Amino acid sequence: MFVRRVVVVGTGYVGLTTGACLASLGHRVVCADVDADKIARLSRGEVGILEPGLAELVAEGVAAGRLSFVLGAAAAVGTHEGAPEVVFLCVPTPMGVGGTADLSVVESVIDEVRELLPPGCVVVNKSTVPVGTAARTSELLGRDDVAVVSNPEFLREGSAVEDFLNPDRIVVGCDRPDAAERVAALYARLGAPTVLTDAASAELVKYAANCFLAMKLSYANALAELCERLGADIADVTEGMGYDRRIGQVFLTPGPGWGGSCLPKDTRAMLQVADSVDFEFRLLRATIDTNDRQRQRVVDKIRIAVTGKRGGALTRVRLGLLGLTFKANTDDLRDSPALAVAALLRQAGAELVAYDPSVSSDTVHPGLDAVNVVDDPYLAAKDADALIVLTEWPEFRTLDWSRLAETVRRPIVVDTRNLLDTDVLRRVGFVCTGLGR
Repeated sequence: MFVRRVVVVGTGYVGLTTGACLASLGHRVVCADVDADKIARLSRGEVGILEPGLAELVAEGVAAGRLSFVLGAAAAVGTHEGAPEVVFLCVPTPMGVGGTADLSVVESVIDEVRELLPPGCVVVNKSTVPVGTAARTSELLGRDDVAVVSNPEFLREGSAVEDFLNPDRIVVGCDRPDAAERVAALYARLGAPTVLTDAASAELVKYAANCFLAMKLSYANALAELCERLGADIADVTEGMGYDRRIGQVFLTPGPGWGGSCLPKDTRAMLQVADSVDFEFRLLRATIDTNDRQRQRVVDKIRIAVTGKRGGALTRVRLGLLGLTFKANTDDLRDSPALAVAALLRQAGAELVAYDPSVSSDTVHPGLDAVNVVDDPYLAAKDADALIVLTEWPEFRTLDWSRLAETVRRPIVVDTRNLLDTDVLRRVGFVCTGLGR
């Protein structure tokens, strides 16, 4: 089996997963980051990200000598045991002014390693970047002897390792076919379908996929509201739809809106890309508007459940929130719809006490300023006028709902994820409200 010498710049969800998984495939990988404390922890095999299987892969890679960590991109490229053949850029590309992707970190790394890259090396943009970034990276490098490849990631938080090692597809884009094939060969052991294309098409694939998923979620939320007005059940409707192989079961579950580190950023970046070529992407704009409206719709449902009126006052109403992260099985609070709903509730005067399995009472995050975070779900329920399920953590199903019924002030549950068994809750006295039911 061939072994490549690989550098991965950035050790966030994407970078650390990429480095650890490539090492597990037998490659020799050096990961770089600018955080010295983080590098020290990772070198000891300590992972601070809640991602199933990742800590084990990191520990195995470090123990086997296939995975190491250094401070700074220059150190990774310059001190690698043998010249690196492939350098992955897995650095943040956050939403900038007007929704455009901020590429300042990408540009900074290129500036740092430009003169250190060996001839024949391949630089890979793994971060989600706008169309044209590969061409821009090539310009910044100014190196005809270094190819730039686009190789977008399709990793879901909470299942990133599983997604990397069992991918639906590998997409590699470059105007130099030999460079694209070299990057594709890194994944050969995975046996996944591989799309070899030009850089611009590869860059667009990631945005196109995420925007389509956002549309599907917004459609499900709009459909849930229609179900309520027509007396239909969204669970049965989406089940009937999902058996159609052209549609599928996933991303048809209604909720308080979509969020996280990818969909909000990528949908707005796609709008900017469309605007730059004078294309009015009305369908995508409606998708975002529907999502923004969904947060207020959830608040309205809570008002009705608690006060009996759409415009009922929530001042000094005590609400127990179950779930704060943007999805289950992660500790990521970025652009969490749960926090967006919490902010609207706090603006309405509600008193908020929240529990999340991955968020502790000493967690620091701007979205938690108006929320009293506790480390026990029963404390969140104490004297609550209603319990609000905002994240689909499976353990919420197995809480002692009889005990919760005795703990709350009023036995009301608003389940924005349709997670709970309503029969179980009703048997112990709860009045339940879901979405699309």
